[in-house]
Amino acid sequence: MTAALAAENVYKSYGDVTALDGVSLSVDQGEMFGLVGPNGAGKTTLVRALTGTTTVRGQLSILGVTPSELDKSQIGVLPQSFTPPGRLTAHELIEYYAGLYDNPRDPASVLADVGLSDDPTTQWYETLSGGQQRRVCVAIALINDPAVLFLDEPTTGIDPAGRRSLWTLLETLAAGGTTVFLTSHSMTEVERLADRVGFLNDGKLLTVGNPQSLIESHAGDNKLIIETETALDSAAFSSLPFDVQTKASGTRTVVEAVGPRDIGEVIDAVDMTTVTVESLTWKQPNLEDVYLELSGEMFGADEIIEKPDSQRDVGPLGGDIHTDDDDLSETVTTATTKGSNQWLAGAGFVLNLPQHGMRSSADEQRCFLRSFFQQSSWLSSVHWCKHNQQVVVFLLNLRRIILLDISLS
Repeated sequence: MTAALAAENVYKSYGDVTALDGVSLSVDQGEMFGLVGPNGAGKTTLVRALTGTTTVRGQLSILGVTPSELDKSQIGVLPQSFTPPGRLTAHELIEYYAGLYDNPRDPASVLADVGLSDDPTTQWYETLSGGQQRRVCVAIALINDPAVLFLDEPTTGIDPAGRRSLWTLLETLAAGGTTVFLTSHSMTEVERLADRVGFLNDGKLLTVGNPQSLIESHAGDNKLIIETETALDSAAFSSLPFDVQTKASGTRTVVEAVGPRDIGEVIDAVDMTTVTVESLTWKQPNLEDVYLELSGEMFGADEIIEKPDSQRDVGPLGGDIHTDDDDLSETVTTATTKGSNQWLAGAGFVLNLPQHGMRSSADEQRCFLRSFFQQSSWLSSVHWCKHNQQVVVFLLNLRRIILLDISLS
C-alpha cells in the first residue's frame, strides 16, 4: 500500500538555523500520527514542507505525488494560529470555505460534528468564546472532506468535554480512512489519539513508535515517592525486591518498579520504623515522561505529579460513582464513604478526608489507602498528603468509565 505521507532525508535551513536535519518518516492511510517536540524543534516547518508551502531538500510525497503536484482539495490544514474574518457568523464562514471546493460537505453537518449548533452558529465569529472559535476552525479544515488532515494544536482553548468529543470525531475520521497528522503539546491528547508518535528535536527525528512501546523504552518504571517528617533509612526496605533511592535530605525516598498491589508492602516496611509519613505519591510513566526524557528536560522526583488539564475543571460530586466495571465501582464506592469527593473531568477524583479518617491512626490510614490498591487494572496514579487530607486518584482506561451521578450530598 502506498504511504499517505512520506519524507526521506528532508533538510531545511533558515540562514544559519537548521530547521529540519535529515528527517525521514512514513505515515499510512488511515493512520493517526502524532508529531511532538519542543518549541522550535521543526514541527511547523515539516508540516509546511509536506503541504507544499515551503521548499526543502529531500524527497516528499503525499497521496503518491509530490506536494507541488497535489490537488489541494484532498487535504485539510488547521494551523496553530488561524483567524478567519471576525464579522461573519460561524455558519457564514463555513459556507464561504465550502464555496472554495467542488464537492464540499454540508456546512450544518460539519458544524454539528464539531459540537456547534443553534446560537453559536448565528453569532459573529469575533463574539464567540475561544473554544467555540477553535471549533469553527476545525470545521473549516473538515469542510472539504480531506483525505489527509493536518492539525496543529486542534483543541487549544476547548473545554474538557468538548476536547473529548473532538477526539472521538478524529478517531471516527481515521477509522473511515482519513489520515491525520497531529502536532500537539498535550501528551494526553497524543497518547489518546496517535497510532504512532514521532519525537522531533533540533530538526532531528529522534524516534518513532506506538505510545506504549515508547513509554516502555524511555519512561522508566512506576515510582512510589515517600515524603517523611524525618530521615528514613533505606535499610527499612532491605527485605523488599525494589530499587530504593534516598535523596540527600533523607526525607524523600523513591521506590522504583512498584505496582499498585505492592504499595501496601512498602507501607508496612515504613510502619516498622518510627518515622512519620508526610505524603505518598505513586505514578505510572506516560508519554509526558518520554517527552521529558528525549527533550532533555528532566525533573526531580518531587515534580513527578503534574497537574493535568482536567484538574482545572473540578466540580462538586455526590452520591455513588458508577462505572461499567463492577469491581471498580465497588472499590470506589467503599473508598468514598468516609468523605466528600470531587470528580476530575473524567480523569479521576479527589477524596477530601474528614477528621476521623486519615488523622486517626496508622491502621486506619493503611486500610483506607489499600482500598485503592486492590484493582491494579484501573489505577493510574495516587497522591496522598497528610496536611491537606486529600487522596487524589487518576484512572486508567478512561474510555470505559461512565459517570452517572454527579451531585453529591
